Amino acid sequence: MNPATWLQRSAACIGAALRARNGLARGERGALFAANTPAYLEALFAIFWAGLAAVPINAKLHAREAQFIVEDSGATLCLVDEEHGGALGAALADRTLIEFGSTAFERLRDADPMPLERVAPDALAWLLYTSGTTGKPKGVMLSHANLATMTMCDFSDVDTVDRDDSIVYAAPISHGAGIYSFAHVLRGARHVVPQSGRFDPPEILALAARHRRVSMFAAPTMVHRLVEHVAASGANCEGIRTIVYGGGPMYQADIPRALDVMGQRFVQIYGQGESPMTITALSRADLADTAHPHYLARLASVGVAQSAVEVAVVGADGEPVATGEVGEVVVAVIAPRGERPPDPAELDALCFAHVARFKRPKRFEFVASLPKNNYGKVLKTDLRARFAGS
Repeated sequence: MNPATWLQRSAACIGAALRARNGLARGERGALFAANTPAYLEALFAIFWAGLAAVPINAKLHAREAQFIVEDSGATLCLVDEEHGGALGAALADRTLIEFGSTAFERLRDADPMPLERVAPDALAWLLYTSGTTGKPKGVMLSHANLATMTMCDFSDVDTVDRDDSIVYAAPISHGAGIYSFAHVLRGARHVVPQSGRFDPPEILALAARHRRVSMFAAPTMVHRLVEHVAASGANCEGIRTIVYGGGPMYQADIPRALDVMGQRFVQIYGQGESPMTITALSRADLADTAHPHYLARLASVGVAQSAVEVAVVGADGEPVATGEVGEVVVAVIAPRGERPPDPAELDALCFAHVARFKRPKRFEFVASLPKNNYGKVLKTDLRARFAGS
């Protein structure tokens, strides 16, 4: 059975069981709190098939954080793995909790398949909770039309996909990696979940060698680790077709090194919960165009607006601002590598030599380490609160 047929039948059976046996009505919400696993994808697309809305939760969150998301979202069903079910179950005794791999989950697969539940394009499909770097996590309501537009942008601005391709889920399916599943489902491509359930460079390269034409979504820190492993080991990376990177800033020096070590396999995207993966893209061709007079500036950017979106920079009043207008007073917070922090005057001189005046930090603050969340993103709210009055 090919991947598309298998996933379709599984989604139709599990979706039918969720509706008929577990009493979920059209439009209700099902949460997923688990590490990456093939069953995660089955459950996710079963939720869509049945006309329900998915609430994927980052598996690295504390049980209390996950409990908040389940309760805030109004999810009546939680699909979990063994590790996360134990932590969450006691706190959510009033909700249905089904564990992947359990007898209860296997019985879902045994249901008679239901026809696809047709819903309006603006119906809620995915309730994506933000990572909380700028405040309390918020549930972003993504419709089926949002996800369809995102997928079309993927094909037009990021990468092509066909049935001979594979996507490897090296990052959490609950967010970026899972969102990129749609293009591969639409094309009937292969879905590969690493046995380790996490990002491990040797494992990723072994999977790429086996499946060939592999694509993956990765945070910049993951790209750095993979590139350094390939550089140090001399490993063959020919099986990797495309690495889409995003979710945080890529250091300007890292992407030329990645291109030098691994070749033209990279595409950068920029998005946010409210517009997932769809704001801008820096294409493979842009990254390859080293002769362009503004090549280094391009590398430091997040690319150009994607085909199906409009992008504008606006002020506090919501009105577009003029090109070159100065935005917020900039503060650089630095975690020095050595025991002795660098001289602020030297840092200011360095900035003066390389960036526009309005981009230069007004002051420099030094900390032992930068506060980060489970995605590796810097918690800017913590830093703003710490230095607001200084």
